[in-house]
Amino acid sequence: MRDEGHGSGAATGRQLRRAARFLRARWRVLLRLGAWSLLEAGQTFLAGYALARALDAGFLAGDVRTGLLWLGAAGLAVGAGAYGTGRVYGVVAALVEPARDQLVTAVVGRGVREADPGALSGLTQQVELARDTLAGVVMVSRSFLFTAAGALIGLFSLAPLLLAVVLPPLLAGVALFAATLRPLARRQEAFLTADEALAGELGALCPGLRDVTAAGAEERAAADVGERIDAELRTARALARWSLARTAALAVGGELPVVLLLLTTPWLLRRGVTPGALVGALAYVTQSLLPALQNLVHGLGTSGSRLTVVLRRLTRAPLVCGEPHGRPPTPRGRQEPSVPRSPDSPALTLASVTFAYGPDAEPVLDGLDLTLPTGAHLAVVGPSGIGKSTLTGLVCGLLTPQRGTIRVYGNPAPAPQATVLIPQEAYVHGGTLAENLSLFRPDPVPEAELLAAADAVGLAPLLRMLGGPGARVDPAGLSAGERQLIALTRAYLSPAPLALLDEATCHLDPEAEARAERAFAARPGGTLVIVAHRLSSARRAGRILVMDGTRTVCGTHEELLRTSALYRSLTAGWTPHQAPLPS
Repeated sequence: MRDEGHGSGAATGRQLRRAARFLRARWRVLLRLGAWSLLEAGQTFLAGYALARALDAGFLAGDVRTGLLWLGAAGLAVGAGAYGTGRVYGVVAALVEPARDQLVTAVVGRGVREADPGALSGLTQQVELARDTLAGVVMVSRSFLFTAAGALIGLFSLAPLLLAVVLPPLLAGVALFAATLRPLARRQEAFLTADEALAGELGALCPGLRDVTAAGAEERAAADVGERIDAELRTARALARWSLARTAALAVGGELPVVLLLLTTPWLLRRGVTPGALVGALAYVTQSLLPALQNLVHGLGTSGSRLTVVLRRLTRAPLVCGEPHGRPPTPRGRQEPSVPRSPDSPALTLASVTFAYGPDAEPVLDGLDLTLPTGAHLAVVGPSGIGKSTLTGLVCGLLTPQRGTIRVYGNPAPAPQATVLIPQEAYVHGGTLAENLSLFRPDPVPEAELLAAADAVGLAPLLRMLGGPGARVDPAGLSAGERQLIALTRAYLSPAPLALLDEATCHLDPEAEARAERAFAARPGGTLVIVAHRLSSARRAGRILVMDGTRTVCGTHEELLRTSALYRSLTAGWTPHQAPLPS
């Protein structure tokens, strides 16, 4: 088991090193940011100091003119500070946009290199979230630093005793807040992970509600979703509990100094602190330090922890599939040439195959072993999202396992000349019907062979209706079932002996589905793997693989009725041509 604390600390260390390199390369931008922020610090300094001088040297001394001049100086400082803040936004953009560009480059690179299914989400959502959050973090952090500097210098200028009263609780509040940042980030990540798991569960379940109802699996589906909801609720409560620490930090650092100033007023006056200085000190705390600390706690506490989580995901070390010790992966664009299949080799062998969508995700397949002899007919069943389509993607080479080996007729996967995959959404192009059906053949298919294949799979009525093999096809004018029949016949004509049907008959009626499956099962020298849409498909198969997480089992129908509780529940209310399996 991976040490989460160690992994999180290492990831944070990598982020800090990247941030340091990024800032060193943009030191001129940082200088501009500091220069414009000095105007804000000057505004803060004069907000309290000018008020104190206006009282002590002006209004309390009977010199109204002096008091008004000091107030005028404070007003001018507000205008200068506003101008500086406006210029700061442009400088922050010059700092944040290059960071966004680097994140986009990293996400696109990983998406191309690993075929990462989360690359689109990272590019369209997480990168933009990181950019906006980074800009907010820079703004609130910069504002707090320069505002606090201006206020503390002002307190010291008015009377060092005022600084002695205000500074200790302020430092204590900031330290308490800093101590909560790492636990908050961990709980924020746990909450986001739980939220993504719930969204994934609902995304897999909602399209298959019809199947869930037909198979009588409502209670099981509700229990699975309920577990995800409870997990998200637990992480949300844990995040809320730690959020209370931010309130405590704000009370200690921002509100306690006001109380201490009021309590120590007699003592301060006896030691020469003027009434104007006391009013100025209260202005510093209530009008500058407290708002700045509030922005820091709420901005950095929420946005900062979210930014840490998002950056950790976007900049994680590249996943090297199948190479746990850091050897370079095989380029996806290059495929090993197929070799003649050995007559003694099984059609398909999986040995300890483990696969997960990302380095931090739960494995979809975990140590799966499977051997399928040549000529076998295997049906794969199981709940939505359990990994049935992932299994077919691994066998045909669209995905690569993190551990384990996959061999097709004795050759390492992918074996493109030995495997043909027919997905649920069938592809049909705008050429002739013969061109569509011959897509997997290097040479044109003789018309007699083409007609025989169409008759075997069940395409013959549609072929005659369209006008024969030479008729042009309008993909938009075909139904989903008609497109599936064309794709099935194309795969039937393929020279690849191992056919993978990933719910490739889900738009056909039961009779048409049965005919197509019998044709593939009877193909000379062929081996068939079906991700079953209806339980009748499983009953026609010689072997059935029931995918149920760590309880995955394989056997005949009779064997699984004795050994698999999930399979028994799937078959409990089944009658022929009735209930489709959850898909």
